[in-house]
Amino acid sequence: MNEPLVARMREFGTTIFSEMTALAVRTGSINLGQGFPDTDGPAAMLESAVAAIRAGVNQYPPGPGLPELRQAVAEHHKQHYGLLYEPDGEILVTVGATEALAASILALCEAGDEVILFEPYYDSYAAAVALAGAVRRPVALRPVEGRFTFDPGELRAAVGPRTRAILVNSPHNPTGTVFTRDELSLIAALCQEHDLLAITDEVYEHLTFDGVEHVPMATLPGMRERTVMISSAGKTFSVTGWKTGWVCAPAPLVSAVQSVKQFVTFTSGGPWQIAVAHALREELDWVAGLRDSLAVKRDRLMTGLSAAGFGVYRPAGTYFVQTDIRPLGFTDGAELARRLPELAGVVAVPTQVFYDRTALGRHFLRFAFCKKDEIIDEAVARLARLRPS
Repeated sequence: MNEPLVARMREFGTTIFSEMTALAVRTGSINLGQGFPDTDGPAAMLESAVAAIRAGVNQYPPGPGLPELRQAVAEHHKQHYGLLYEPDGEILVTVGATEALAASILALCEAGDEVILFEPYYDSYAAAVALAGAVRRPVALRPVEGRFTFDPGELRAAVGPRTRAILVNSPHNPTGTVFTRDELSLIAALCQEHDLLAITDEVYEHLTFDGVEHVPMATLPGMRERTVMISSAGKTFSVTGWKTGWVCAPAPLVSAVQSVKQFVTFTSGGPWQIAVAHALREELDWVAGLRDSLAVKRDRLMTGLSAAGFGVYRPAGTYFVQTDIRPLGFTDGAELARRLPELAGVVAVPTQVFYDRTALGRHFLRFAFCKKDEIIDEAVARLARLRPS
């Protein structure tokens, strides 16, 4: 039998997250690879989901999502960003941000269209572009004075006659960069000059540190009408397993995305939607506490990684610390990631898998700090074995 998988998807095997998590389980290692917290979200939010189940919210919700959640998202965006979206027609509830991104790319990009991505990028981006038959155009984020950023000339050069969209992830996974207003304004100017869409992944919107501001692309002049704004509850409220996200955009763009989404999952779980609506209205003080605790965990892990001999970049947001393995005498992150359980009893993710041009990221490893303090401390103690003598 011939290869059953369609040609455009053959470069995508098992995700690195599945591989590294399986490696952690098989070796009994501490898993600092996959970005999920090991504590629950706010208790009242969890009880809201339980109450919804017991109240019979167990059948199909409406395809666009429950009105309660769409209204709560609209209120959230108005309160925090001054963005006005109509709950009916401009907000679509999705099965997490991953589905929102995939449905947006499938709906808005024709075969042969080009999508600009900032590499390293979350791995589902490349797969979604491939599913659409579109073409990736990577622009590198490189360390400059301790943070990852892009070269404006490289970004301009990536725009061509077939460019359809720029996919912007800020706060950025895996580098921890939060794009500045100036960086976003440069992207916005290119979108307007070349009539491009901006598809924005903002799932870490509330998890920025050191007073760094998250600026949604849609708030910039001229960008609301050409931005597909995507976020979710998973990271904000520590419920990554609920897979509850949303798209906010002008009605024609939302309608296009829903036309695809309805044939993928149709809708997402009603109890989670009820609970997330509660959380957006009532639990953002809890989120502020989460942000503060994550900043402490970040510093805790960074201190340990530095002591172990890694080169460490200070993230301004997300769950992740990016490290350079070369000070330890290693040059291949994928090789080290697969040896790390044997060497130190810890699992991390090799950043090179998030690049088209893998050589650019070969010397980086990503570690997650969204874990209990005692887990971070034990991981740091184990990683100290790598320290050059």
